[in-house]
Amino acid sequence: MSRYFTEDHEWIDVDGDVGTVGISDYAQGALGDIVFVDVPEEGRELTKGDEAAVVESVKAASDVYAPVSGTVIEGNAQLADEPALVNSDPEGEGWFFKITLSDASELDGLMDETAYAAFVAKL
Repeated sequence: MSRYFTEDHEWIDVDGDVGTVGISDYAQGALGDIVFVDVPEEGRELTKGDEAAVVESVKAASDVYAPVSGTVIEGNAQLADEPALVNSDPEGEGWFFKITLSDASELDGLMDETAYAAFVAKL
């Protein structure tokens, strides 16, 4: 499995042609206590860069963008009852949605973990 990051602080774990998407630990730290998450519906078609989900914290509301194009195959239903999962495990159980990739070459424009760590260090 490979993990990639966007400059908007989304991550995507890719296993075959399925990607699991969430926000980075850096993003959840910047947002603070997460109080609400709205994940996309199954079957929704997304184009890279589309607004895919919404996360609200005590500080602000923020959009989560699709790091790649594809079809949503699952939203993390657990976040409706436990949005704080994004705070406790943003890069694990606090994932937002799973997507079937329609164009794997879009991953080439994303950062690996090393490049993302360097990107965040400059912020």
